[in-house]
Amino acid sequence: MRIEQYLRDSTARDGDHTAIVAGEMRLSYARFLDLSARMATTLRANGVKRGDRVLLLLDNGWQAAVTVFATWIAGAVICPVNPSTKAPRLSQIARDCSPAMVVAEGRLERLVAAAGELESVPRLATGDGGSFEAGLDAEPFAGGPLPDTDLAALIYTSGSTGEPKGVMLAHENMDAAARSIASYLENTAADTILVVLPMSFGYGLNQLVTATLAGATLVVEKSFAFPQAVFERIRDERVTGFPLVPAMAAMMMQARDLDPALFSSLRYVTSAAAPLPLAHLDWLRAFLPHVRIYSMYGQTECTRATFLPPEEIDARRGSVGIAIPGARAEVVDENGRAVPPGTVGELVISGPNVMRGYWRNEAATAKALRPDPQTGALRLHTGDLFTADADGYLTFVARTDDIIKPRGEKVAPKAVEDVLHRMPGVAEALVVGVPHDVLGQAVKAIVVASDTALTERDVMRFCAQNLEDHMVPKIVEFRDFLPKTESGKASRRLAAEPAIMTGSNA
Repeated sequence: MRIEQYLRDSTARDGDHTAIVAGEMRLSYARFLDLSARMATTLRANGVKRGDRVLLLLDNGWQAAVTVFATWIAGAVICPVNPSTKAPRLSQIARDCSPAMVVAEGRLERLVAAAGELESVPRLATGDGGSFEAGLDAEPFAGGPLPDTDLAALIYTSGSTGEPKGVMLAHENMDAAARSIASYLENTAADTILVVLPMSFGYGLNQLVTATLAGATLVVEKSFAFPQAVFERIRDERVTGFPLVPAMAAMMMQARDLDPALFSSLRYVTSAAAPLPLAHLDWLRAFLPHVRIYSMYGQTECTRATFLPPEEIDARRGSVGIAIPGARAEVVDENGRAVPPGTVGELVISGPNVMRGYWRNEAATAKALRPDPQTGALRLHTGDLFTADADGYLTFVARTDDIIKPRGEKVAPKAVEDVLHRMPGVAEALVVGVPHDVLGQAVKAIVVASDTALTERDVMRFCAQNLEDHMVPKIVEFRDFLPKTESGKASRRLAAEPAIMTGSNA
């Protein structure tokens, strides 16, 4: 099914039900569909045709939700870009996707102008009396049915290389993922889901898609910059679903006098963008004992790959679970063949949720989508190392490129980070490998401390008590915050130090 049909179906079921809450704006499903159809007409009037890319440079808000569905109603492809993107990256994306239209926040006019590739591209800008608002005065678009094999989204991801790659997701890919996720989260129209994660990325965008599929209410928050305001919004709107990333959980853990009553309406919490440290998971379970916690794993290339049923949390400590319904997850060796339980290998995903490939990048597509040596069917090679137990429950080990090798020993950064997150006085931690003229590579810990008295020696001592010698960090750096990607994940690539450390630091 095409994704815009979700909006039509939910409107037909209950057009008066609240679809979007964003600031003071509240849109019923009927109004949401009406505005989206009117904006679709405006896109068409500006030359957007079926299959064209529409570049969205929008903060979280009702305008972003309307433009996403308007683009699909018009038969075009969304290309969402985070408004915090810098001009050089925006230029790279614009060159690659060749958009037919740009829809941007009015305040970002300077950024759009700085990307010369967008100079001649028609654009709509939000703002009081702006062209976006004028575009809502058009007559609703009444297009005919289109196939779900059409592309729905082109989402750019940097991965480990820093070069943007456009992930091609067809409507049928997004439909498969949304239906699978909604099934195990048991989403219904009675749910109220919070999205504070950027809808310019897969995890945030998926909240809009699954909420619309279920006919649920989506509460849209621009960011997590003011956590207390977000928590009060959860209370006031009686939010039932709260998707977060580990950095958000860490901020909750450090908040003073945080009142559990703010979260009394919650039914579930999800974490998917990065593995949730056990210390964070344990805190959430203790702080919110009535809430079902879903540890999940996914990539933009497949939206979601695995989930851990909440009732398995104690028995499967540290696991991100099993394949989502309708997909298959396997741990394989370098030849693509399944490895025995407990053996480290690369995770591969197959199923209707897997991307079509990377836009105009045949080499990257061929590397990521490779045939199963037994069946010949294409599988997504995630580039992530996992183990699976005898029952198929999966545990993340590391990104293939992140493995640190001091004197040839293999160190998975997450194993060290899990220990650091258990240490009193540590709010957040990131572990990277840095060049070292004696060890080859040294383990470096980047720590955000909640206790200002914490010292490098304290961290090394705690690690030495809980880790094998070769895993103990040789360098500890304290920072006020961890470098993060635009999607909110702590980034080893951004944190890596190029300088060679000398033997005296060992």
